[in-house]
Amino acid sequence: MTVGEMLTASVPMVRTLKLEYLETTAERAVLALPDQPEYRNHVGGPHAGAMFTLAESASGAIVIAAFGDQMSRAVPLPVTTEMAFKKIAKGPLTATATLGRPVADVVAELDEGKRPEFPVGVEIRREDGAVTSEMTVVWTLRPHS
Repeated sequence: MTVGEMLTASVPMVRTLKLEYLETTAERAVLALPDQPEYRNHVGGPHAGAMFTLAESASGAIVIAAFGDQMSRAVPLPVTTEMAFKKIAKGPLTATATLGRPVADVVAELDEGKRPEFPVGVEIRREDGAVTSEMTVVWTLRPHS
């Protein structure tokens, strides 16, 4: 089962918004949000809540892809999120997430008994390539007690 298939099966909101996992690797995750009239806002684009879910889901996908082998000893959790809206979003959107720290550095902190934190940057783009939003999610790997 791929990361996208697992998250689609286990996260109901992913299915509700019909998010599509286009790429999920430890280097980047790319998700798509189709244009759906029932999730539009007052200007005819995707509601901010749908865009937030798209970006947060992309960040979660890269975290699972990068640290899935650590799940037996730690659970990934978001710590903080910041989102900036740059341009009007209309039509289908694509979110691309990238890790802000090397996987090996994060795992080394976990090996030292620490609770590592690491940022994941996400860009949301329209079909014309314009960046409509940027999100940073700081994640942690919380060791199991």
